[in-house]
Amino acid sequence: MTSERRILAGHRFANEADYEAALRDYNKIEEIKKKIDFQNAEAIESLYNELQTGGITFESILGQEFDDEVYEAYMNYCKKGAGSLGEKKANKVSGGKHVNKGSKKGISLEDFDEDMQAQILKELKKKDRIRKGILIACALVAVGCLTYFGIYEYMSIRTEQDAKELANAIKEEESFVPPTTEDDKYYAQLTETPEGTPDILKKYEDLYNQNKSLIGWVKIADTVIDYPVMQTVNNEYYLDHNFHQEYDKNGSIFLDASCSVYPRSTNLIIYGHHMKSGKMFGGLQKYQKESYYKDHKYIEFDTIYETGVYEVMFVFRDKVYSQEDVNFKYYEFIDANSEEEFYSYMDEMAAISYYDTGVIAEYGDQLLTLSTCDYQQDNGRFVVVARRVIE
Repeated sequence: MTSERRILAGHRFANEADYEAALRDYNKIEEIKKKIDFQNAEAIESLYNELQTGGITFESILGQEFDDEVYEAYMNYCKKGAGSLGEKKANKVSGGKHVNKGSKKGISLEDFDEDMQAQILKELKKKDRIRKGILIACALVAVGCLTYFGIYEYMSIRTEQDAKELANAIKEEESFVPPTTEDDKYYAQLTETPEGTPDILKKYEDLYNQNKSLIGWVKIADTVIDYPVMQTVNNEYYLDHNFHQEYDKNGSIFLDASCSVYPRSTNLIIYGHHMKSGKMFGGLQKYQKESYYKDHKYIEFDTIYETGVYEVMFVFRDKVYSQEDVNFKYYEFIDANSEEEFYSYMDEMAAISYYDTGVIAEYGDQLLTLSTCDYQQDNGRFVVVARRVIE
């Protein structure tokens, strides 16, 4: 459950446990209100005493507010001299934590004996400490939030600057002499390069020598998607590391570890975070609108060995299923073992696509899939599938 949904009775709760505690208090309070007549002095007195003796307890701020509400009602009856409350107020009001509130007109601290005054003052100090603790906690939370958003903004700016610098490096095709010292290291474990692999394209030599996890480059014209594509032996490392192998919440765009650019898999699946800033694959969901697709039909994806242009074919929402679920799982379609299997996958994706692009793939075509998180459902994914245009 997101923080936007953890709202109850005007209060926002930081986590699921606090929200559930507040919900329990809310239901308990509603039940009490159904049974108690707040216009009846004896009923209010009985409820007040039960709260003070611990007969009824609460777990959240909702309970504290209800406790205060009952106290206010109780003290109002005391001041008005309503029924038994008015007759007993001088000796009935015990050392409850709310006595300080009754000091306005009808009752004051001096109305009690010395022992009771000491107990009342002790409770007042206790409540004051609690209030101060809450204020400090709120201040710490505020500082934590500001720090988090500051770091998030810094990383977003850094990611954008890095992407521009890397893109410029490709355009300029600058030469690079890789380090040959023992300090030269790459933290991401690489897959083995198959024998007979083609030469790396000249424009990617520079970046490849800086980080040998580089496997390609993806770009969609007139969008922020213009990034290097990485690949390691797992799909975890580049979730939170950038091209320079620094920790980065934006992560990197990366190719599924099970895919191969040489020899080439039928379908290359590329992942990227759905960042709220719009970076990485944050803007991919714009393809939900057919009008956006019409202005962005083509995706450029180069491997480090060859250039490529792909035409968008399917756009859909899906999710990651458990292994036991018998469902179509787009993320398992990497190599088609047969013509029948290939067309089966095409039919599944066409059936859930938002619109018909008119682009049809044939057995033997090379496919490209872009995938990012989708927050409309648990484990949701937003997916764009394209077919390579053969020039």
